[in-house]
Amino acid sequence: MSNLKGEFLDICVRNKILCFGEFTLKSGRSSPYFFNAGLFNTGELLRQLAKFYALLISAELKNDFMLYGPAYKGIPLAAAIAVQLANHQKRNVAYAFNRKETKHHGEGGNIVGAALNGDVVIVDDVITAGTSINESVKIIKSAGAKPCAIAIALDRQEIADGDTQSAVQKIEQQYNMPVLSLLNMDDLVNYLRSTQEYRQYYDAVAAYRDAYGSN
Repeated sequence: MSNLKGEFLDICVRNKILCFGEFTLKSGRSSPYFFNAGLFNTGELLRQLAKFYALLISAELKNDFMLYGPAYKGIPLAAAIAVQLANHQKRNVAYAFNRKETKHHGEGGNIVGAALNGDVVIVDDVITAGTSINESVKIIKSAGAKPCAIAIALDRQEIADGDTQSAVQKIEQQYNMPVLSLLNMDDLVNYLRSTQEYRQYYDAVAAYRDAYGSN
């Protein structure tokens, strides 16, 4: 595991953004861990989260791009990542986000920020059913821009009952573009195996991955 992944996992665990125990998911499954990106809810935590996103995106994408954050969790992400890209990567990147409802006065429309143009990176916390991503791709394409990548915090690498691919795999195949993640399930298992303080959770999380994880 890279130092950056380990550092990010330490932040998540210390701040209880990543918790271990028994959690009932929306799917009805009982999960031995739960990741809540909404708990990056202070200026310092958001700064650190955006730093990791900026490092990931800059390492993977060398051409020009802009950021798009789907409402609602993607909105602060897009803004904060743009700041980190400017401050530390010397990349002055435009960003935009959508409103849930179209505004019919003032500037109007449902897009706030820069006009969607060129290559666009969608930033979000996780991909569950892919609904938010599907809507984002439609909005970006309708503006004449090109969605070129998706950046998320965690890829659960989990296959829903009756499926043969994870949500991330299906999105990558459907749109022929990469999904970049700060962490995935394999990273989490490796972290628990190598970290004495949290080693007690390894067996349960590894068993969950073996039961529901994608290859």
